[in-house]
Amino acid sequence: MRAVVFAGGLGVLLSLLATPLFIRYLTSRKFGQFIRQDGPASHHVKRGTPTMGGVVIIAAAVLGWLGGNALVGRAPDASSMLVVLLMVGLGVVGFLDDAIKISRERSLGLKARWKFLGQGIVGISFGVLALQFPNADGVTPASTAISFLRDTALDLAIWGPAIGLILFVLWSNLLITAWSNAVNLTDGLDGLASGTAVIFFGAYVLIAIWQLNQSCAAADPVARCYEVRDPWDLAILAAAIAGASLGFLWWNASPARIFMGDTGSLALGGAIAGMTMLTRTELLGVIVGGLFVLVVASSVLQIGWFKISGGRRLFKMAPLHHHFELMGWGEVTIVTRFWIIAAMFTGLGVGLFYAEWVAAQ
Repeated sequence: MRAVVFAGGLGVLLSLLATPLFIRYLTSRKFGQFIRQDGPASHHVKRGTPTMGGVVIIAAAVLGWLGGNALVGRAPDASSMLVVLLMVGLGVVGFLDDAIKISRERSLGLKARWKFLGQGIVGISFGVLALQFPNADGVTPASTAISFLRDTALDLAIWGPAIGLILFVLWSNLLITAWSNAVNLTDGLDGLASGTAVIFFGAYVLIAIWQLNQSCAAADPVARCYEVRDPWDLAILAAAIAGASLGFLWWNASPARIFMGDTGSLALGGAIAGMTMLTRTELLGVIVGGLFVLVVASSVLQIGWFKISGGRRLFKMAPLHHHFELMGWGEVTIVTRFWIIAAMFTGLGVGLFYAEWVAAQ
């Protein structure tokens, strides 16, 4: 438990102190955000605000995770290293996207095909590696079984391990792409994505700690234990990411002095996908991260209805938070209420997770 608390605290401290230094550096280099012209008019005043703040989130999270492990004299486990690989890899893709926006002075960065290629390379590498590295009990970081509160009977390897590996790589890349784009879409108002990330990863600290206490290696065999390879290290990493996001939120809250950019949103989305897969709670993550899902759903519905209806719109503007802006809601009001919604989804998800364990006794 000391390692978890220390990792979270170190993540907060490093992010809180390093972000203003990074803001000064970005300002001196005139690395500012470019605002989409079709967005709300109120956002045009944000033009020039330093971006790529995700660099600080990633660095603080990684150092917090390493510090938490070092405190108790242990080396990081395979599961957390894979999530870090996914987070950093997607962060690099996002960094290139942000760098192109800045250098070419436009709101569009990497072309879609190059962005998806970068995400695909990182995602495929993760998917293949996640089924390797069995521990002494033969448990690998990920499983070919689709998971909800734990692995279900729906196994992608039903037609053999080779087909299972291919299907798992496709499944994991679907989750990685969905989550990274979900966080990216949510990152449209000051503090919205970073605050929601704090709530999400805070919940996964609790989930991973519970899995550790009820692991199949230590729990009563009569109980429904959790066959998760490295729950302790995943709890340490989740705490470090939550802490890094919280420290960044201090500077990202309205009026934001820095944006996380695609560097941060893709990295956090990748970390969410990795955390849900390696804690064997892939579908539960959809509930815990319900706000991110709502934001994505609003964009999908807007596009779908626009095509079906011949140009009509369901919302004044998508994603959903921009709809409320155009209705006259203040930015702080929207963000605060969306945080409340995020917390409600998270509470529901954690409640279901615990209730299933209680019912199984």
